[in-house]
Amino acid sequence: MAFTGCLHCHAMALFPLHLRLRGTSTSTRHTDAVALNQRDEASTLELRFQSLNYRNILHWKLQPSTSGKVFFSVQFKIYGEKQWRNVRHCQNINQLQCDLSRETSDPREWYYARVQASTNGIQSEWAMSSRFHPQWESSFSPPQMKLNVTQQSVVVRVRPPRTPLRRDRRGRRIPVTKYQRLIFRIYLFHDNVEQEQHEIDSSALEFAIMNLNPKTMYCLQAESLVPRRGQVSPRGPKICFTTK
Repeated sequence: MAFTGCLHCHAMALFPLHLRLRGTSTSTRHTDAVALNQRDEASTLELRFQSLNYRNILHWKLQPSTSGKVFFSVQFKIYGEKQWRNVRHCQNINQLQCDLSRETSDPREWYYARVQASTNGIQSEWAMSSRFHPQWESSFSPPQMKLNVTQQSVVVRVRPPRTPLRRDRRGRRIPVTKYQRLIFRIYLFHDNVEQEQHEIDSSALEFAIMNLNPKTMYCLQAESLVPRRGQVSPRGPKICFTTK
């Protein structure tokens, strides 16, 4: 099976949205844009979700023409719900992002987010994102590896990427494989030349590479693949070892 995908970026959806001030009118109906300043100039608020290992960050930005210090408040809801809920840690903030990982913690759900800007006591209309589905839009990091080296073999233990969510009092983070099936592709190098490829399913996280030469240096490199989407992570750093 051939896998293709984004090699250098996180999952990202860009939603250009326009705001207009409450209680104002505009003749530019097709842009639905009104400024957050006294001159009523058009200012665009752009929203995008960026998700890596189910760490779901909402980003936004205003055009440079917007004047004054601007504060933002964020709300979210699950698709099908009528009521919006405040994101408590993202009310009247001056940052241009908000971590919604906990609010969007079920990757099987669809979510909406919206942002309201305010400056000089004036509030904008809410700008709403398109639907966000973590299970289909999140990218994943390459796995980590732990090696047990012998004379002519190496046993590789693969540690899947972790979500930002914690599952117990010890603070251990939940592996992404609880929500998403991954395949891990492991590359074996000798003298910077690729010798072998190995693929293992995320349900089996240990395998052995046999018939290596003794007292020889090799390197391993890993990447994560999402079979449902054909998405491939960047390769992780090379881990080198010498057989005994």
